[in-house]
Amino acid sequence: MSKLFEILSKIQTSPGMYIGSASVSDLFHFLVGFKTALRELGVEATAEELDFYREFQPWVQKKYHVSTSNSWAKIIMLNCGTEQEGFNAFYRLLSEFKNRKKSLEADELGEIASEENTQIPA
Repeated sequence: MSKLFEILSKIQTSPGMYIGSASVSDLFHFLVGFKTALRELGVEATAEELDFYREFQPWVQKKYHVSTSNSWAKIIMLNCGTEQEGFNAFYRLLSEFKNRKKSLEADELGEIASEENTQIPA
């Protein structure tokens, strides 16, 4: 498991121990610091972590139908009433984000199977 997703799992179960409270804004700032610390220590990101760092922001923008320079945390908060709700929404979105490729692959396989069944034999 990646360091990023390992720490995110720990934060989800015990946010007070890591970020003080279940707050999406505090989580965002923690993750920025965490990424910076790993980079400073020369720890290379895994492919899964790079995917999160590069693609989560645009994915959240697309999910919420917004085009903005705001962080994913601010976008989430625009759609939640409290920091706690934002924190919970982040983990729901993260799960969906991590599973998006699996569902895309399943859709592609379904399309291929459908195309094979509709082809007219020569």
